[in-house]
Amino acid sequence: MSLQSYQHRTRPGAPGAPILFAFHGTGGDENQFFDFAARLMPQATIVSPRGDVSEGGALRFFRRKAEGVYDMDDLAHRRDALAAFVAAHRDEAKAGAVYGLGYSNGANILAAMMLENGALFDGAVLMHPLIPWAPAANAALKDRDIVITAGRRDPICPPAETQALADYFSAQGAAVKLEWHEGGHDIRPNEVEAAQAFASRLGVSA
Repeated sequence: MSLQSYQHRTRPGAPGAPILFAFHGTGGDENQFFDFAARLMPQATIVSPRGDVSEGGALRFFRRKAEGVYDMDDLAHRRDALAAFVAAHRDEAKAGAVYGLGYSNGANILAAMMLENGALFDGAVLMHPLIPWAPAANAALKDRDIVITAGRRDPICPPAETQALADYFSAQGAAVKLEWHEGGHDIRPNEVEAAQAFASRLGVSA
C-alpha cells in the first residue's frame, strides 16, 4: 500500500492545509528535516519518508554507480514508487497545496519526481540538487514555485549543473529563486532563510 510503502514520520495538519514532504540526504533518515519542516510550515501536514536504499549503511532514495553517476533504471523505479507514496498521503490528508523540501540525494529524488510529473508538487525547496542529464520539456511545471540553494565550491554538485537546472525550470515557466553561498555541500544560514522566505511568500509560514 502506497501509504505505508516507506518508513516515515508524519504530523497531521489543519484540514485543507498544505502538505509538506521532507526528503533527507545520504546518510540521513526521516528525522533529519522533520522538525525543520514542521517549523517552516506550522499548519501543514508534514511527511518525512526514509530512503529505502543502503549504500554502505548510509540511507538513500535511489542507487548510484559512482559519485554523480546514477543508476537510471533504479532511479526511475524508485521515483515512481515515491511519487505514489506522495500522492497517497496527499489524498489521505485531503491536503491543499503540495510542497517538497529536499537536501542532496533528497533534493535529487524530489527534482526527479517533478521532472517526470510536473503537477505533483506545487512548489519545492531543492538544497544542493544534482541532475546530471538534460530533462525533457514539461509544460506542467509552469508557475511552480521553486527555490534552489547551492554552494559555489560544492565538490558534489558543480555550479554549472546547478545553474543549468535553474535555467531549465525557468524555461518551463516556473518561478525560480537561486540562492548561492560561497561554501561547499554544507547547508548555510542563507539557505535556511531562503526556505523560510519561500514559506512566507506562499502564506504558509504561520
